[in-house]
Amino acid sequence: MTESLLPPVIAIDGPSASGKGSVAERVAKHFGFHYLDSGAIYRLLAFAAYKQQVPWSDAKALAEIAARLNIRFESGETYLDNQLVSAEIRTEQMGKGASEVAVHPEVRTALLQTQRNFRKAPGVVGDGRDIGSVIFPDAGLKVFLTAAVETRAKRRYDQLLQRGEAASYEHILQDLQQRDLRDSQRAVAPLKQLPDAILLDTTDKNIEQAVNIIIEAFKKAGQNA
Repeated sequence: MTESLLPPVIAIDGPSASGKGSVAERVAKHFGFHYLDSGAIYRLLAFAAYKQQVPWSDAKALAEIAARLNIRFESGETYLDNQLVSAEIRTEQMGKGASEVAVHPEVRTALLQTQRNFRKAPGVVGDGRDIGSVIFPDAGLKVFLTAAVETRAKRRYDQLLQRGEAASYEHILQDLQQRDLRDSQRAVAPLKQLPDAILLDTTDKNIEQAVNIIIEAFKKAGQNA
């Protein structure tokens, strides 16, 4: 398949708790595209390693697990080895684990093709930290979606409370600041806004506003009528 015939891609990158997933899912639904939750893949790896008692610092063992991951996204749910694990991977512990396993170059290499396989007709919307820079550098639209860290911490705090989970705003804020630092300073595929990506700050915007901005930007780019 030549590059010109490859299905279109909308790449949405940004820091933790910026709302990438919620926005990307709705954009994908609007266009009837597939959805790639890059963060969930790293959470799945952290979870699989945790179940096998493999430390998140063991890059070689993590890469071996990554190469064998059997994952599936379906109807808003996430499956590992055909087992529903949506709730298990959405804990704060697995979020921390995802950020820790993602720093290893061997892990990122092992998961590269897994993520690229989501590029199928009629198109894909992917969200993560390096969707536009590494996974799909030729994406038709690249978005850097962010918000003030205090806003992101408050959103995550409210989200956890709605799930009935105990939460500390100060702890979440500190954790997000540490993740931002770790993600932006890692040696491979650091989190950053690309020169060809549009900046979308959602500090003062809701999900629907962000979704509409991306839909219009994609149409304007001539990717979809």
